[in-house]
Amino acid sequence: MAEEILKLICSSAKLERDRGVAELQRFIATLDGPGIQELEQRFLQLLGDTSAEWEKKHGALMGAKAVLVLQVSSDDFSSVMGEKAISLLDDGEFRVRIAAGEVMGALCSRVGPEIYGLYKDVILQGVRSNLERDLSLLEPMTSSQEDTEKLVEKLGNLADRKRRNSADAAQIFHDTAGWKALETWMKCLQSMIDGCGHLFNPHVDQDLLDLIFQALNHTNRFVRETGYYVCASLVSCGIDHNAPDGVVAIDESNAVYRYGHQFTEYLGKGLSDNWSQVRLAASIATRKFLQSLPSDEIRGQFYPVLIPRMCLNRYYVAEGVKIFSQETWRQITQGEGKQLVERYMPQVVEYYIEQSEADNHAVREAACACIAELGHKLDKSVVSPYIPKLLDALIVCFNDDSWPVRDAACVACGNFVQCFPQESKDSMPTLYPLFFNNLQDNIPSVRQGAALALANVLKAYGDESAKIVIAKIKEGLEGVASQPVTAEKYGDLEKGPATYGVVKRARDNDMDLHTDKQMYSCGSLAPKMGRGKRGGGCMDHKFRKPPEPWELADGCVHLVSEIANIPQYSSVLTELLPLVAQAASHKHYTQHFQLLESICKQLPSIARGLGKRPFKQFIEFFLNPVFYALTSDNALTSSAASQCLNQLSSFLGPNILRGRVEQYNPRYLEQLDANQFIAPL
Repeated sequence: MAEEILKLICSSAKLERDRGVAELQRFIATLDGPGIQELEQRFLQLLGDTSAEWEKKHGALMGAKAVLVLQVSSDDFSSVMGEKAISLLDDGEFRVRIAAGEVMGALCSRVGPEIYGLYKDVILQGVRSNLERDLSLLEPMTSSQEDTEKLVEKLGNLADRKRRNSADAAQIFHDTAGWKALETWMKCLQSMIDGCGHLFNPHVDQDLLDLIFQALNHTNRFVRETGYYVCASLVSCGIDHNAPDGVVAIDESNAVYRYGHQFTEYLGKGLSDNWSQVRLAASIATRKFLQSLPSDEIRGQFYPVLIPRMCLNRYYVAEGVKIFSQETWRQITQGEGKQLVERYMPQVVEYYIEQSEADNHAVREAACACIAELGHKLDKSVVSPYIPKLLDALIVCFNDDSWPVRDAACVACGNFVQCFPQESKDSMPTLYPLFFNNLQDNIPSVRQGAALALANVLKAYGDESAKIVIAKIKEGLEGVASQPVTAEKYGDLEKGPATYGVVKRARDNDMDLHTDKQMYSCGSLAPKMGRGKRGGGCMDHKFRKPPEPWELADGCVHLVSEIANIPQYSSVLTELLPLVAQAASHKHYTQHFQLLESICKQLPSIARGLGKRPFKQFIEFFLNPVFYALTSDNALTSSAASQCLNQLSSFLGPNILRGRVEQYNPRYLEQLDANQFIAPL
């Protein structure tokens, strides 16, 4: 039985090794003292063979870990395994190094923090010696040093290094390359801290913190990420799960409290890092840090730095960071989040404005969403003194190259104007052109956001703004008649079929444009590309072309739908709905299906906002466009028309709709009957 399990844990197949570890844990539970000692000797024999394959060393380490974790190992075995594991932390195989670090953690759990004290100097020196990397001493990536130099040169165009904001090849290499054995040394340290638990608290000193903080400031994002996970384990040593109250007393003997302000400074940096993985690691460390402190009064010392950053990350684009931050906010604030933000309002506003200028477009987008939240969730008297600063920041984001940022800034401005009409009034001459630019944006969701924002402007200023907005709607709907017949959806993009779903610009194959230019790994440098730089990687949101008349009309249709839900402007719809129907009648251009789709989607909403009786006088205006869309070859437009008829039937009544269709054009009845009505969700 033992031989079969040893064969499994030393297998070259990972699935077999994992199965072997599970079977070994069950097998150990059935052994007595002599049986355990015999198994220990087999593990030591495997580790003593210096010529053995890495799978055997890995299997022996995982077996030793299983014995240590189950607290059945002998003292002699624990002593010998410490030396074996330490020697393997420099092994050439990554998985062996990781397993050796886990064994050191298991030893700390089995024996206690004296294991850390015994090997402290070796562990910390291992981390320290790997923190810096000299490019001139790098081992070649291929068969020669020349190939390595070519790789580094590719990462940065030497001719462009002197330009402002251009990336240096060495800097890019440091930021994106692997970092040899540093990660495994740090993970070993983390495992040992976790193994010691709260007993590690006396070993937290300034020398250890300086070393970890050096990793948190490292240029390489993988090093920073690992550093924050080590930091998360370190701050957890403030919790004693065996204590009656679950927490070590807060005094100078508690390292988490004693070094709390230093932890807070670096946690704040991690929560603002450009890379999502680092933010997530810092978020985990922040939650554990705050949970290690027993009272709101003590946590309050660190809130001025942490509250603004925790609050913003609830809107961060990366789902892992967003969801984790929202749960942290719920656990830490316990329903008092609004009051905490109001209490630290100066720090919150300063941080939001700072983040609205970040290089990472995802951060700027989150900052806009957070600024909007301040307007409609907090007490107006608290926010009012900061309105000019916040609006200025939003206006800057309104001109952003990244369309998600423009969209977020637009919606945020609309919310602010509605919540603070008097304070925002002086900014309206600047805001109207920006709203109207978004209303005709190439991105459909941006047009929808602009419609929502302009509806809020109408609610704030009434007839004063209605004249301006209604005039723009009429201009947009009437402008469809001048839409060019041969308009291209993507302007300067190639007219041929896309390869693998990727469209190309007309000059993408121009060799002069792409020779001796900066190269980027897919997405690896995207967070560093600010507003003035060309987008890159998978996150390029800077696509923009001159607007087409139909796009403005599409935005106006969404705006009409929003206005329909403002009761005082129901009379204005009698002027606008005929223009919407007229815009829908133009079919001379390629993109008319997109406009028809929007009209079909918004018509039921307009009907509900206007009311049954007033809407009935306009229904015949839209029958031709809707039935044309229903029978079109465009699947999205046809589906939208089908749902439109479905919802109108439910709203007006099936017999009323059928009667109106029959009265207008009996030939449409066959299509109406063929359409299977499904109750709207």
